[in-house]
Amino acid sequence: MTTQAEHRMPTATSASAPPADAGLLPSAEPVRFLDDDGGPAPGDAHGRYERPSTELLRRAYDAMVLGRRFDAQATALTKQGRLAVYPSSRGQEAGEIGAVLALRETDWLFPTYRDTMALIARGIDPVEALTLLRGSWHCGYDPMATRTAPQCTPLATHAPHAVGVAHAARRRGEDTVALVLIGDGGTSEGDFHEALNFAAVFHAPVVFLVQNNGYAISVPLSRQTAAPSLAHKGVGYGVRSERVDGNDPLAMLAVLTDAVESARAGGGPVLVEAHTYRVEPHTNADDDARYRDHDEVEAWKRRDPIARLEAHLRSRGELSDDDVAAARSAAEEFATQVRERLSEEATGDPADLFAHVYAEPTPQLREQAGWLAEELAR
Repeated sequence: MTTQAEHRMPTATSASAPPADAGLLPSAEPVRFLDDDGGPAPGDAHGRYERPSTELLRRAYDAMVLGRRFDAQATALTKQGRLAVYPSSRGQEAGEIGAVLALRETDWLFPTYRDTMALIARGIDPVEALTLLRGSWHCGYDPMATRTAPQCTPLATHAPHAVGVAHAARRRGEDTVALVLIGDGGTSEGDFHEALNFAAVFHAPVVFLVQNNGYAISVPLSRQTAAPSLAHKGVGYGVRSERVDGNDPLAMLAVLTDAVESARAGGGPVLVEAHTYRVEPHTNADDDARYRDHDEVEAWKRRDPIARLEAHLRSRGELSDDDVAAARSAAEEFATQVRERLSEEATGDPADLFAHVYAEPTPQLREQAGWLAEELAR
């Protein structure tokens, strides 16, 4: 016979239970190294995180300048009809570039449709990176060769995939980390929560980077969640979480590098919320003036991540006028090449519509492919 005491559930103070937060809670305020003008943030705003090396910051600066110029060129190509759609990430350069620079080549990146800039920083050919947005192929680059998953348009469906890849790598004895890029709107999807739970239970080496840019298309954050922050969503699943100024490149690099290496060393998953802003409309099909005002956008432009990093590096004598000119020149040359290559008409075989949909084509696909072949033969 069992007693009532034997059936009693363990309490938060039981010896077998972890502390109430187990070090999971994010910082009370987003981690910052720099103020809005690129000067030192007041007090010890960055806590336990160390300043990234000058070499890494210089790499980040060059990549951010190039990324912004690429972003502007892709937006222009959309207006010219060369791309079907392009979701700009202007203003989010610190998160995009910081995520890539925190990874090793052997790590995996799981991007969203807004993260083309991160693909460019990862070294993926820009034309291949834009192929999906051009509407001419399923995925323009080789995910296995680049360790970069296809850009994900459905919100958060790539998050469980990242956890699966990281978990599998860990079981094989590899030190691979998977980093998931996700927007604030994606945190409202069930896949995001399933991924957090899976990652925590299996202690998978995954970093979830939520780029909280204020809006899920036209829906402001206040209409998405009542949580103190998006970072707090990790606590309920047992995932260590952190908040960071997403427009502070030093903070982004410091926090993401720490998160990636912690996951690699067996510390389990980490959720990082980057507070940033989407300066441009959701896509070229969006009229953002219908749901936000001009003053709000202009206020965020004054927190520009590239300007802040440039001011910081100049103040320390780590960036010269020649360095700035060289970065801008390289970015302009890169944009010119992208423009010229995407001005060429895309060619393709209509039968490719049925390629790589399934490993083994279904009867329905074979039937549809036959219909297309007959139509083309006429």
